Amino acid sequence: MGQPDVLVIGGGPAGLACATALAKAGMRQVLVAEREAEAGGVPRHAGHWGFGWESHGRLMRGPAYAARLLVEAQAAGVTVATGTTVARIEGPGRVVLHDKTGLHEVVAGRVVLATGAREGTRAERLIGGARHPQIMTTGTLQQMVYLKGMVPFRRPLILGAEWVSYSAILTCRHAGIRPVALLDEGQGGTDAAPRWFAPATRLAFAIPTLRRTSDPVILGRGRVEAVRFTRDGRQEELACDGVIISGRFRPEASLLAGLACPPGVILAGNVTGPLKTAGGAAMAGRGAARQILGDT
Repeated sequence: MGQPDVLVIGGGPAGLACATALAKAGMRQVLVAEREAEAGGVPRHAGHWGFGWESHGRLMRGPAYAARLLVEAQAAGVTVATGTTVARIEGPGRVVLHDKTGLHEVVAGRVVLATGAREGTRAERLIGGARHPQIMTTGTLQQMVYLKGMVPFRRPLILGAEWVSYSAILTCRHAGIRPVALLDEGQGGTDAAPRWFAPATRLAFAIPTLRRTSDPVILGRGRVEAVRFTRDGRQEELACDGVIISGRFRPEASLLAGLACPPGVILAGNVTGPLKTAGGAAMAGRGAARQILGDT
């Protein structure tokens, strides 16, 4: 794959925006390695409105926003290699990539890690009780609804009251699903979104938020039937037919294997710092580009 000036690992908003800014500034060889079959990141399968305001000054649906970022990158001369994963980072600028043809070593002038973040799993959140297919993260729900046209439940409970939890409400609305409530365990996380986003979404669709909750347990035989939880020191139970486990994001930095960032590697987007919206991640990607350009 040659020796690019910059290798960007991750083709989501942060990675594409960073690569575009570098190419527009005169970097001749900018390569984006994206593991999925299509670049664009999470917005590709988030078909509701709310994307683009921070980075482009206009509102778009998720897929349109992802497509715009990709078009901008390609128009600037960025090479986007999809279906390409990173096997390992071997040293300053030296990265081993894997695609359908096998392993390839790339020696880049700089490396940008823009692999994003992932929602906390059920195991990480210590959620007990029954295990059924109607239990999923927001990301899985969005893929089922927007990419596969599936309706996995009708009256789910959302565990979490972070900004992405309100994105889950919009996804449910698209599929004709009406959540029974959001359980707020006091984790916050709404700072990344506009101040109006969470309350406006909740009020528009009349979804109650139950605050000061803890210790959720999923109940049901054969399928989800209810969630038992503690609120203000008392146990309560709420009937539902599914559970959306939302938020508690963790940086997707497994390539670093818990080690300090190697020399020559810059972190961009949601792989570092507090959680950002897609537009915020794109802005952070542009910031990483400015850092690289300032160092050259």
